[in-house]
Amino acid sequence: MSGPVSLAGRADWLGEKHLQRLLAVLAAGGEAARVAGGAVRNTLIGQPVADIDIATTCLPEETIRRAEAAGFKAVPTGIEHGTITVIAGGKPYEITTLRADIETDGRRAKVSFGRDWKADAERRDFTINALYAEADGTVVDLVGGIADIEARRLRFIGDPEARIREDYLRILRFFRFFAWYGDGRPDAEGLKACARLKEGLGQLSAERVWSELKKLLSAPDPSRALLWMRQASVLTSVLPESEKWGIDAIHGLARTEKDLVWTPDPLLRLEAIVPPDAARMKTLAERLKFSTSEADRLRHWALTAAVEPKTSEGELAKKLYLGDRQGFADRLRLSLASARARAVEDNDALLDAGGFSRLLAFATKWEKPVFPLKGADLTALGAAPGPKLGAILKNLEKEWIAAGFAPDRSALLERATEALKV
Repeated sequence: MSGPVSLAGRADWLGEKHLQRLLAVLAAGGEAARVAGGAVRNTLIGQPVADIDIATTCLPEETIRRAEAAGFKAVPTGIEHGTITVIAGGKPYEITTLRADIETDGRRAKVSFGRDWKADAERRDFTINALYAEADGTVVDLVGGIADIEARRLRFIGDPEARIREDYLRILRFFRFFAWYGDGRPDAEGLKACARLKEGLGQLSAERVWSELKKLLSAPDPSRALLWMRQASVLTSVLPESEKWGIDAIHGLARTEKDLVWTPDPLLRLEAIVPPDAARMKTLAERLKFSTSEADRLRHWALTAAVEPKTSEGELAKKLYLGDRQGFADRLRLSLASARARAVEDNDALLDAGGFSRLLAFATKWEKPVFPLKGADLTALGAAPGPKLGAILKNLEKEWIAAGFAPDRSALLERATEALKV
């Protein structure tokens, strides 16, 4: 990218009238405002832009005053750190006053507000995240971020150790951003600093750690980043369950996802690098404070027995009825990915892959049948409520499952009548 770099012509979001008005309002009267960070980075890389953040010389209170005077809604979401969320045209924009960190403890920082754009850039984590864009699209690069984007290189701003000591979450962010934007090998000095300071990860909240891991595992292909995390012993620090299990399966899973156009699934990828041990998965979910649905999915996967590739669809249907559908789907996806990876050198694995593919397609479309009888049907036949009625109903359901769900209601009522005579 020789000469001045501009987002003009490649950033539709920049022409949005409410954003332009907001930038103009904040830049009036000798102040300045620029789009900052991820929106600029992603546009230059050619990736979608989700959130648009703005940096300004206006102090937080002045940002609120100007935004409200312009008819926008302003919410002081992080005013102690200089951040105001402004709703303009129905879209939220995080607006942060230029600042410098004056005190850090590895988790949070005390800041002082200022007007120095270079100081604001240098307090950020990576060069590719410290780019600004003027309202006309002109990119302002004060730390060499454009060159790093060209090289697909992830590099800390300044001394990596100093940046990490300001916030140890930057260790995980280093690997997360490498997974999303990096190429080749990670920056050597950054990698060494992450390895040296990994003990600081213990200071972080579980919520922050899992949030960062989940973003990393959502990258198009997180396998190289996970490999370097393991090399630096960072993966073991935050995910000790993976230590003796290994992460080799992630490579085959990423290739299968790409080949079969599966949507990247961070929970499935996590399952690929940890053992299917229900007790350990419970501990993992509690330690990282998973949501209830995430913890349940991990537990069901761990409790679901592996399925053989030659299993008939009828037998799988019985397993699905008695077990957890998502657990089986996860097992089958991982088995399919593993078989495809082995098929490069093993013809039998190719046959296995075919079997797993067939079973996965069946499980995906399968709808759970409804058992035709209820307790009221047996009481209508003269059965008294109680344990015997429950036992008969349960046995009839077992027979119905064993018969491939084929007996209809009338056939089951006949069997119930016979059972009640005993």
